Amino acid sequence: MPSQFSMTRTIEFCETDMAGIAHFSNFFRWMESCETAFYRSLGVPLISLVPGEIVGWPRVNASCEYRAPLRFNDVVEVKLFVKKISKRSVCYVFQFFKGAQLCAQGEIFAVCVTANEKGVMQAQLIPESMRSQLEVAAESNWA
Repeated sequence: MPSQFSMTRTIEFCETDMAGIAHFSNFFRWMESCETAFYRSLGVPLISLVPGEIVGWPRVNASCEYRAPLRFNDVVEVKLFVKKISKRSVCYVFQFFKGAQLCAQGEIFAVCVTANEKGVMQAQLIPESMRSQLEVAAESNWA
């Protein structure tokens, strides 16, 4: 069972500020892109919109600590680690590397929800098809 995943991307010009440094808000987009690619690699849908089986993952907490700038055309490796799994939520740690340098580290805490008949989100148990695919990463990998 996977406990981590990584993807590589190149910083685009449109993702930078006037100084050519990656804008802080993009790190949150890249975390979500990595999470989506992680679930795609497992063959598990991140979101299901099938009537009666609606599953979503709203974020209840997200953070990112910036340590070194990423700039236009830098190649960055985004690493995802499963930090914690509970009955209804998952917490991920994301690390952003340029070569061997850790440039940023973020965390996303997401709750598994479904929509009731009125469309109101309600926390639900993580579907077994998804839970069975996940494993918590050793803290020594990301701490």
